[in-house]
Amino acid sequence: MSTQDIIRQLQTKLESFESGVEAVEYGTVVSIGDGIARVTGLSGCMSSEMLDFGNGVMGIALNLESDMIGAIILDNGRSIKEGDTVKRTEKILSIPVAQAMAGRVVDPMMKPIDGEGDITMDELRPIEKIAPGVMSRQPVDQPMQTGIKAIDAMVPIGRGQRELIIGDRQTGKTTVAIDTIINQKDQNMKCVYVAIGQKKSKVRRIVEQLRAAGALEYTTIVLAGASDPASYSYLAPYAGVTLAEYYMDKGDDVLIVYDDLSKHAVSYREISLLLRRPPGREAYPGDVFYLHSRLLERACRRNEKHGGGSITALPIIETQGGDNSGYIPTNVISITDGQVFLETSLFNKGIRPAINPGASVSRVGGSAQIKSMKKNAGKLKLQLAQFRELESFAQFGSDLDEETKKQIERGRRSVELLKQKQYSPVHVADQVSAIYALNSGFIDAVPTEEVSAWEKGLYEFLHTSHQDVLDAVAKGWDKDIEGNLKKAIEAYAAMYTSENK
Repeated sequence: MSTQDIIRQLQTKLESFESGVEAVEYGTVVSIGDGIARVTGLSGCMSSEMLDFGNGVMGIALNLESDMIGAIILDNGRSIKEGDTVKRTEKILSIPVAQAMAGRVVDPMMKPIDGEGDITMDELRPIEKIAPGVMSRQPVDQPMQTGIKAIDAMVPIGRGQRELIIGDRQTGKTTVAIDTIINQKDQNMKCVYVAIGQKKSKVRRIVEQLRAAGALEYTTIVLAGASDPASYSYLAPYAGVTLAEYYMDKGDDVLIVYDDLSKHAVSYREISLLLRRPPGREAYPGDVFYLHSRLLERACRRNEKHGGGSITALPIIETQGGDNSGYIPTNVISITDGQVFLETSLFNKGIRPAINPGASVSRVGGSAQIKSMKKNAGKLKLQLAQFRELESFAQFGSDLDEETKKQIERGRRSVELLKQKQYSPVHVADQVSAIYALNSGFIDAVPTEEVSAWEKGLYEFLHTSHQDVLDAVAKGWDKDIEGNLKKAIEAYAAMYTSENK
């Protein structure tokens, strides 16, 4: 072998030489308790960086002090003790996401907890991400039908909107959200339901209800149970929206429900106080507004240039005694594009869903309604507002003129018409037909207690004999469509009257 060959081989060896030495930064656990570890020695640690505590236990660095790091443990942390070694990973917390997550129940780390086997993951994504910029968004003008008459008619929600559901406990907030998920069947919409600090028995019932309605196949449930560490409740909404963004980036429309952000704020307050951060109003830390704004701003509708998908967010907030002027409710109201306000007094009267149309608002308005709904729903909110005032006035027993009595009777039938059974969403064309019948006076002669039966019969009659009319109502509205709908309702009203004489 020549000298030149030897030199070439040596050069090749030197170029491909790897020393096998890897620089790793280690720290030491100073104290551990209540899901919080205090660590020294990791001088180069970044905010929100993953830390390896060994034995498969991971943590997240949240507090970066001059000589100490405060980290939350993503487990019960029982295997960690003082003096243990902690290793930097130099990675921000990321979770696996996949199309195969539809129909599954997972924890905030995206590990399946429904006993149906492992999930083949597509990619890793960081749970914290900057919200899409202004130029990548487009206006919200496509309706997201909830199937709930009172919402679709008076508080319309569009694809890409953030609509708050707010009310006291046991007023039907979760039911409104689940009804909306059920109504997305055949609407080309993926759904993510984030249960924060919920009882696992309640989530189990929700899973069975979604399965029975055929909605579980396009829904992923992210569960941070009531018995899970506070770190799981803190991370759950961010994990849910990360999965939603994965779908949106593929051009899909996504509905995400946060149930509820009150418990999310409480879990963050618990973590912050244990990390010895300065408490502010109601002992919440100063950045609790940013906690929710950076989450909800990730919901949007992208323009075609940036993929065209959307995330519609339905955050839920629980109030105390109907007071929506509390710290967390006012924070979230200021971030969202409107709110559906559920009232205890209406719920106790049997008006369900217990939506207060006066306090509820959608900042998107009619631009998120189909043409036929926009044309017919305008009168409804005005009628209900007038009815509420006249009803309270009529309680004094004053003599009322015929016009006022007529308005009160129409208002009572409006209230009855907007009542709806749990897990029974109504198609938008059916809703328009019922509202048109109300506005046109067809229900005025129907006794109040029979309005529900009359409405049910109308839907059956139209689907059986006039499906073409319903199809036309769903696509548009003009004089011909209105005339055909009026003839169909007249035929049904005559039939109903003759049958019930």
